[in-house]
Amino acid sequence: MKFSNTAPIFGLALAALALPACQTRSYPPLQRTQSVDIPRFMGDWYVIACIPSFVERHEFNAVESYHLDPAGRILTVFTFNKGSFQGPLKRYTPVGFVTEGTQGTVWGMRFVWPIKADYRVIYLAADYSETVIGREKRDYGWIMARSPTIPDSDYQRLSALLDTQGYDTTLLRKVPQQVRGVPEH
Repeated sequence: MKFSNTAPIFGLALAALALPACQTRSYPPLQRTQSVDIPRFMGDWYVIACIPSFVERHEFNAVESYHLDPAGRILTVFTFNKGSFQGPLKRYTPVGFVTEGTQGTVWGMRFVWPIKADYRVIYLAADYSETVIGREKRDYGWIMARSPTIPDSDYQRLSALLDTQGYDTTLLRKVPQQVRGVPEH
């Protein structure tokens, strides 16, 4: 498996995450899940849907994998096929940092040193099977699950959660996932 050099993309990803921070629109604080057991949260999360950054606009088979290192950092590997199920494999490796005093619900996600992008766990199923990640600016959001598909009723409920948090859910895009060679939508 060959991965492309992603260093130039990190700068572009950083710009995409930083530009919305220049906006003056203010929102009430996001409502977050009460707490996150960080070790239990680790592992693979399939991206079911997202309000995408420019990097994510044409993603297929998107998976975000988290691993806790001994220093307490969250080593992240985000992979997806660009443009189609057979498209080139893209790989990004940001590092997450849990913000003290937030019970694991607020992270800084660093794509390029020294800037950390806002990352907030706004929903987490009691069994850690589904999660919704948001940002205070309501510019990007992610619905993720431990499996590549979720029931439509769950998708509708999680999409409605983003809507009640002030997101424009018309921008929400389902991420096509492929299971055992069969496309899932």
